[in-house]
Amino acid sequence: MVLVSILILTKNRLDLTKRCIESVLKHTPEPFEFVFVDNDSDDGTPDYLRSLNFGKVIRNKINRGFAGGINQGLREVSGDYILLLNNDTVVTPHWLGKLLACIERDPNIGVAGPMSYHVAPIQRVSDGGPDGLEELDEYAERRGIQYAGKGFYGHKLTGFCMLISSDVVKRIGGFDERFFPGNYEDDDFCIRARIGGYRLWAAEDVYVHHEGHGTFKVLSEDYRTLSLQNAERFREKWNVGRSAYEIDVFGYNPSDVVERETFFDPARYFIALKEG
Repeated sequence: MVLVSILILTKNRLDLTKRCIESVLKHTPEPFEFVFVDNDSDDGTPDYLRSLNFGKVIRNKINRGFAGGINQGLREVSGDYILLLNNDTVVTPHWLGKLLACIERDPNIGVAGPMSYHVAPIQRVSDGGPDGLEELDEYAERRGIQYAGKGFYGHKLTGFCMLISSDVVKRIGGFDERFFPGNYEDDDFCIRARIGGYRLWAAEDVYVHHEGHGTFKVLSEDYRTLSLQNAERFREKWNVGRSAYEIDVFGYNPSDVVERETFFDPARYFIALKEG
């Protein structure tokens, strides 16, 4: 039987974390394990995670960022699939089963993600989403019926909710920690997965609520400055022919990068999951 490791990174916002976990427990009949990585929360989050008495809990004494924290969690997972889930999400009925079905019906798909509203345009629903969380489950079920089995191959996916085959991690490794504290590490991961021979799938019949920058809102640093800094790191790594400002504000075409790379060179593209 397939096991899914649900990997959740936390940095304060205990209220959102509780809401996220409760939704997973309510809507996930499939076999799964929790792996939690906490990036130095000071609002009671670590104590709450330990009190659950299930799943693995890794507590950092410093903020290791999204990529660093996720890489720690990837070293601890044991599932056939890894589900990266932001703590500012709320999942809906049949969410995981439908995402699993996407990957399992097409061996070329290595990463699958749902639709949402507060997310990059490629996965954003056009109707504005549900009118509040009280309408979330009903909206998701209606959408599931309307778009049953439908989706599309994406040029990238966002990391708020991302189902990854363990084979992909074996092939390309983890997330690039140069993109600290967050932003563009999921772009980078998707590009490396595509160069490695995998396809990305956006499941139109799955809707997951995403609060949007739930963690970054509590950081003292300016979000726009951090994003531009990582856009510059991304530009340098992938030789994107746009400025950091243009990438961050207007976007770029990931397929331009992928089509330029003729084969997967592990020395360039594999990110080892280092100890510590």
